[in-house]
Amino acid sequence: MMIKGVQNIHRYKGFVFGSVKREFQLRYQNSLFGAAWTIINPIAMIFVYTVIFSQVMRAKLPGTDTMFAYSIYLCAGIITWSLFAEIIERGQSIFIDNANILKKLNFPRRILPIIVVLTACLNFSIIFLLFICFLLISGNFPGEVCLAIIPVLIIQILFSIGLGISLGVLNVFFRDVGELFKILLQFWFWLTPIVYPVTILPEFLRPIMLTWNPMAAIIASYQTILVKGLYPDWSTLIIPLLSSILLCLIALRLFKNHADEIVDEL
Repeated sequence: MMIKGVQNIHRYKGFVFGSVKREFQLRYQNSLFGAAWTIINPIAMIFVYTVIFSQVMRAKLPGTDTMFAYSIYLCAGIITWSLFAEIIERGQSIFIDNANILKKLNFPRRILPIIVVLTACLNFSIIFLLFICFLLISGNFPGEVCLAIIPVLIIQILFSIGLGISLGVLNVFFRDVGELFKILLQFWFWLTPIVYPVTILPEFLRPIMLTWNPMAAIIASYQTILVKGLYPDWSTLIIPLLSSILLCLIALRLFKNHADEIVDEL
């Protein structure tokens, strides 16, 4: 089944990359500066966080001596959370947004999640590369430890698309699911140590946070790599990894069992 799936993806690679290109272009087609906004927005974000928190507020993280530590901490959390949120939001509406294509064209439906991931990763890679340039210019690039981001990113993408597609299937039959999760996502953001360091929480809450909130462990891993220049505590990523695999299996099962019903419902 897996081999057949890979063959189908290869066969429809033109459709996949064409869809990614089209979605990227559609995002900026009516704007004056076009795709330049993908560069302007992250540069503005990095500049604001650096000036406001590093210069004006003089915010610092406990245990760090660099003036840029908090702005790096904040950028690392928000940039990677944005990837998670984009995949989730696109995933939960993927079947509704592509209703016409699903009804009219005959193609492997499993291609749709791949398009979502590739589109989100394209946007993320542009922003993240600019962030890396900032780290290099400011003298805060962590070095080869930065390669540890790759396995963390893979876990995050699996977790995001597994949850997103599961919600996407449910959203076809129960449209309140998408609206409800948008609200929950806002609470989830503030329950994850992105704006604040986990050290401000009482000690008894920290292991609970890392155990029951997979994104807390994932975001903390990014921040450990990019702020401290250290490898993350890999043991904290066991639960996110298992959660990611479970969610992907659930998403696959839901889609397989309801593929025909989804088209009929749309």
